[in-house]
Amino acid sequence: MMGKHQHPPIVPADSAGIARAAERLRGGALVAVPTETVYGLAARADSADAVAAIYRAKGRPDFNPLIVHVASLEQAGELAEIGADARKLADAFWPGALTLVVPLRAGARIAPAVTAGLETIALRCPEHPVMRAVLSESGLPLAAPSANRSGGVSPTRADHVAASLGEAAGLILDGGACAAGIESTIVALRRDGSWQVLRPGPVTKTQISGILGPESDAATPRIEAPGQLASHYAPGKPVRLNAREAAADEFWIGFGDRQGDANLSASGDLAEAAAHLYACLHLAAAAPQPRIAVAPVPDEGIGAAINDRLRRAAA
Repeated sequence: MMGKHQHPPIVPADSAGIARAAERLRGGALVAVPTETVYGLAARADSADAVAAIYRAKGRPDFNPLIVHVASLEQAGELAEIGADARKLADAFWPGALTLVVPLRAGARIAPAVTAGLETIALRCPEHPVMRAVLSESGLPLAAPSANRSGGVSPTRADHVAASLGEAAGLILDGGACAAGIESTIVALRRDGSWQVLRPGPVTKTQISGILGPESDAATPRIEAPGQLASHYAPGKPVRLNAREAAADEFWIGFGDRQGDANLSASGDLAEAAAHLYACLHLAAAAPQPRIAVAPVPDEGIGAAINDRLRRAAA
């Protein structure tokens, strides 16, 4: 097994770094790449061996599907059945932080592990210029879950990737801190015309319903997309939510005027809080206190996505 504490090369996300990354990806190797949400651990999505390397590096459950990143709606159409509702959402939010779960196209060149045996595929067209350049240079759709050990805190900086995955990451393109700092919204678009948010994120349910109409009230019967496991994003310590003060043995993550040992957003800005969420959890995980307390975060807009991640971290 590769040593977790042996760090892989971290290279600038310049033209030389992007060319090196694309060459590795075409050869079936892994590369950690920044996106506007979090850093992704990318591999060519048509290679079973390359995708298996993601699972080995992350220790990821084989029933949890992977998001495939594409350069365009046209490339998405080569892999999936893109209906009218999917086109409407893509027109509104692609490139961007929205993942569409849509029917897998018959004969699509996708490794079976990517879909985890489901008849659907999760697709996203990212906005980050580095990921877009890598997609263009490689010419490949890329499976790219968050670049950390499965169930751990998602990485928003290159050093987070190195600390979590070590040498298993292979190569890390350093594109600085991620702007959104929280994973994409995932919406399932079903053949009967219904839709459902499977994971909240930067694109809100209100924004989606403004385009598609009301969300289906049907319960999700099984794992359909990444991030649906009850325990996820765990920092490795007990986490207490809605803490208005902290005990002596707790690292306190504050919000607004509850300053804490670290603060999601001193001004109470939810977008800023989302961008800082995982960095604060990384600080808490590394702190000497054996427990973590998190101040209340409003459960509205992006706050719903933040609280979703915090509940999973506490599970």
